[in-house]
Parts: sequence; structure tokens; C-alpha cells
Amino acid sequence: MQKEFDGFIEKFRAALKANDSAAVAGMTRLPFMNDKAIGDAAQFRAKTYPTSFTTKNRACIQRGKAVYDRDQENNDNYFVFCGDLIFVFTRTPAGFLFTDVGAND
Repeated sequence: MQKEFDGFIEKFRAALKANDSAAVAGMTRLPFMNDKAIGDAAQFRAKTYPTSFTTKNRACIQRGKAVYDRDQENNDNYFVFCGDLIFVFTRTPAGFLFTDVGAND
């Protein structure tokens, strides 16, 4: 599974480096965070990408260490902490996807 995640995060980081919001949307579980207002790639690119993937956060995700944890629903997750935010990547039946951005509490 670590190898699977490493392959995913390598592609995700390459998309961030290129500032390719379409590629990032393609690696995101939609509707994002179960929000119907962010139900497709176009909505994700318009609403979530500009605020979550600032230049600073893209740089952080590219160099940040991903931390593994299994949640209460038994999902395999990796977290990258960037300042006040946590970026969550979850193993789904389709492979790893970007699934959540939350407050780093």
C-alpha cells in the first residue's frame, strides 16, 4: 500500500508543481467532502483549488512528509500538514484520492 500511495502522491505533486488544477481534480473524490456544490471537476477547480492550493500550500505538499493513519471507518489515510491545514488522501476502491482538507487542530 505504501508503494501505491507513493505512486499516487508523485503524480499529485507533479500536478501541483505544474499548477494543473484539472489533473488535481482528476485525483480528487467528487463531490468533494460530500458537498453537492463541489460535485464535479469544474466546480472543484473554481471553488476549492484556488483557496486550498495556494502557492504556499502547493510547495508545502510537494515537500511535506505524508503521515499514515487508519480512521474509525477502517480507511487507509495519509495526511500532509501545511500550517493551519491538513490535506487528506484516502485509499478508495479506485485507488488513492484527495478526499479532504481540514483545520489542523
